[in-house]
Amino acid sequence: MKVTRDDVENVALLSRLSIKDEDMDKNISELNDFLEYVDRLQQVDTENVAPTAHVLPVQNVFREDVVKPSLDRELALSNAPQQEDGYFRVPKILEE
Repeated sequence: MKVTRDDVENVALLSRLSIKDEDMDKNISELNDFLEYVDRLQQVDTENVAPTAHVLPVQNVFREDVVKPSLDRELALSNAPQQEDGYFRVPKILEE
């Protein structure tokens, strides 16, 4: 399948892109090269290849949960620009 000038112009129109005339030949060539590469990839035998999400084996590394004392409320609120009843006071952003 070869990309034509009409194909590039149609895709540019649909995607609301403007392509200069001097760039048109370059874009056609690059798209044709890309499609040739995809065609070569489709010819690769993947019959005995298991589907993978990652090339390398990946596993999660979890640490043990350890209970630690939290930050004191007074210390946490000490630099707050505004506070009310032991909580941060922030501007209202949603209208009722």
